[in-house]
Amino acid sequence: MENQLFNLRYAAKNLQRSAAKCEKAEKEEQRKIKVALTKNNHEGARIHAENSIRQKNQAVSFLRMAARVDAVCARVQTAITLKGITQNMSSVVKSMDAAAKSMDLEKLMKLMDSFEKNFENLDVQSQVMDSTMSNTVTLSTPEDQVSGLMKKVADEAGIELTNELPGASQSRVSVSAAEEDDLSQRLARLRQP
Repeated sequence: MENQLFNLRYAAKNLQRSAAKCEKAEKEEQRKIKVALTKNNHEGARIHAENSIRQKNQAVSFLRMAARVDAVCARVQTAITLKGITQNMSSVVKSMDAAAKSMDLEKLMKLMDSFEKNFENLDVQSQVMDSTMSNTVTLSTPEDQVSGLMKKVADEAGIELTNELPGASQSRVSVSAAEEDDLSQRLARLRQP
């Protein structure tokens, strides 16, 4: 199973590299659009624009596939971990059987303690793995979070995107001066004894 995990991680890296190549090709096509437009070659600019969009879509597809492969890697890692714990518990059970047959109570108690400890470790690791898997396997992020992040980055870069992001919500609350004065007066009255 470790070999499959290695191969899956390698495949995810290759997909990420392919996405980076597509992003680079997309930028190159955008540069070619500018060159074509400066030469008044609108048909060539249109072709480069189509190529740029295709490269962008391909990069997104590669990244999406890499995320799915990463999710599978997490599942395989969980299986490997649980397999190891199962083997440990199996050896403890065999030792418990041998101790029970010899009726050595001290040895049996030590083995029972060891078994309980392994079982508790299994519970903890299962909970951690389940939590990790539920976070990793989530392939779709809520649109409002994506739009909010894109808006934040666009604001930092000084880019206007409000028309392009239908899910983006405005987080600022506008309060008129009159409403603010009214609220201040009410607060002052509440503070009076």
